[in-house]
Amino acid sequence: MIERITVLYDAECALCARCRHWMEHQAALVEMEFLPAGSPEAAERYGAVPWLGEELVVISDRGEVWAGPAAFIVALWALEGYREWSYRLSGDTLSKMAERFFHALSGNRKWLAGWFGHPSCASGSCRLPGAPAAGPYR
Repeated sequence: MIERITVLYDAECALCARCRHWMEHQAALVEMEFLPAGSPEAAERYGAVPWLGEELVVISDRGEVWAGPAAFIVALWALEGYREWSYRLSGDTLSKMAERFFHALSGNRKWLAGWFGHPSCASGSCRLPGAPAAGPYR
């Protein structure tokens, strides 16, 4: 039985950081550790994982590794309110749709980040990483 998972995410991506923040505030059925994929600790612990830094990666305490859409589904599986959805999304009927959704989200995450903002931007005065300077339009 899996008791703990490590979620390796892109800490430089505002959308990814927002998703991490959201998951941290959900009731979890297994312990979840969040580790920036670009951190020295991630390189030391998981440097042999071929997708590290390129995809969302989830690693179980038993050594199982999931990347991309499969990692997204495992992260949902760990959350109490979303385990049922993880089973639905991994089934034959919805798995291709879930995969397309994940790739669309992942491929447009920098653009989408502008819509969601970064969780540490409480004052509203911060600028997202890689975003252009504020112009006359908001």
